[in-house]
Amino acid sequence: MALTSTVVFIYALLLLQFSLGSKALEINAVVKPKGDQDGYQSLDPSLKVFFKVTDLYLGKTMPIYFASDRDSVPTRLLSREEADSIPFSSSKLPYLLEYFSFSNTSPQAKAMETTLKQCELKSQGNEFNFCVTSLESMLEKTRHFFGTVKPNVLTTKILSSNHTLFQNYTFVEKPLEIHASKVVACHTMAYPYMVYYCHGHKGHMNRVFKIVLGGENKERVEAVAVCHMDTSTWDRDHVAFRILGGGPGTSPVCHVLPVDNLLWFA
Repeated sequence: MALTSTVVFIYALLLLQFSLGSKALEINAVVKPKGDQDGYQSLDPSLKVFFKVTDLYLGKTMPIYFASDRDSVPTRLLSREEADSIPFSSSKLPYLLEYFSFSNTSPQAKAMETTLKQCELKSQGNEFNFCVTSLESMLEKTRHFFGTVKPNVLTTKILSSNHTLFQNYTFVEKPLEIHASKVVACHTMAYPYMVYYCHGHKGHMNRVFKIVLGGENKERVEAVAVCHMDTSTWDRDHVAFRILGGGPGTSPVCHVLPVDNLLWFA
């Protein structure tokens, strides 16, 4: 798979919202046909996480979708012993479907196949990627990437119990840029148990911000925003351009990090 399609697939997966069906997670994102002129309004609300770097200022209000980890059955990283007892390979998919009691034509089966194949992609160029299925492997692989430097980790936090998935949010504090020489983003994948797809770019071209948002319903969110300063390799049909306008390489694209995603930096 070419680098361009790999990058597009990664960021598409970032936006997919999952709901628990039986023991696996299903993909629910919906994109309207390209002919729809009102791109922002026609998209599934769960895709409304993109904005421009010029939107990062105190007092800015915009609609954002935040899925909550309380909106589905809680999940966690397995221990290494638990993870190693279950095959994690596309070649073992028939066995895995039987193990988790899924039909090979079910949405769960398709989601599992997509995750396994994504995790088996090799890093290309300056891009690197890996998947982790256990807490131990997460710590080992991030430690290997950052070397002797101890990394920090950020995640988005919803601080209210009366959470509304989609509403207008206002920046109630000035966005704080996090200056880092190395960044690794880890995104949850559709799978019966927690799997993270982690990726980064050597000599990364991203900017990271901590933002504090106040919702219309008075809730508070401490979020992580990532701005991709170089979009020249992105597909021109990427959903971000449908929402923001422009095209590959024309302008930076920012998005908020979902609640259960992680951003390591040093």
